[in-house]
Amino acid sequence: MSTANKLSIPSVQDRVSAEEWQTRVDLAACYRLVARFGWSDLVFTHISARVPGVKDQFLINPYGMMFEEVTASSLVKVGMAGEKLDDSPFPVNPAGFVIHSAVHSARHDAQCVLHVHSLNGVAVSAQREGVLPISQQAMFVLASLAYHDYEGVALNDEEKPRLVADLGNKTFFMLRNHGLLTVGPSIADAFLAMYIFEAACNIQIRAQSGGRDLTPIPAAMIAGAQAQAAAVTRSLGGKLVWPGLLRMLDRADFSYAT
Repeated sequence: MSTANKLSIPSVQDRVSAEEWQTRVDLAACYRLVARFGWSDLVFTHISARVPGVKDQFLINPYGMMFEEVTASSLVKVGMAGEKLDDSPFPVNPAGFVIHSAVHSARHDAQCVLHVHSLNGVAVSAQREGVLPISQQAMFVLASLAYHDYEGVALNDEEKPRLVADLGNKTFFMLRNHGLLTVGPSIADAFLAMYIFEAACNIQIRAQSGGRDLTPIPAAMIAGAQAQAAAVTRSLGGKLVWPGLLRMLDRADFSYAT
């Protein structure tokens, strides 16, 4: 029996536009992928996406639902304050939208904001020097990385201006002592960025555990990393890997797209 049947989630496909439904499917897939790659923290992080063609409306996970259970129809539509905008039976956590609303309000290019508390990411975020230039993955991250100092659990709207100022126009955002965040012009782009971010952190923790001196990548190479990344992905970004990731999900459980 599929996860969707276990939760008895009614489809909303006939109640939303085709563009919104596609965004719902991709966002639900992103939640499932985060779970499969082991980056989720039970129910305590969020991935948000703009509703296409509508100002200040976003889709986010139902609070209390495991990432591996999220479906296109269970995603909840919220406003900039995290308030529910539809008659979804599922609860939302407005406090959990504080970081996301700050980023979405300042970065109109950010169609998706992906935030995780992955173990490797939190471990590196606790290190004074942050991401070290010791891997190819780190090189791509360092080309567009910002940091934000820890201010406690992100519940306070007063923190938003500082979050926005620290993020600037970067793609990768390390929340010190807290976790990782990526933004993207699409859900696929935000996911690919997080994959690279988490890989860089994982590699760093493993390299440090070896107890040997580390070899840094020259700063000049990091300066050209964004152009190299575009070449590697044929300027497609997340679009290059997204179809394959969806096929992987389809082979395991197609219920995310219901």
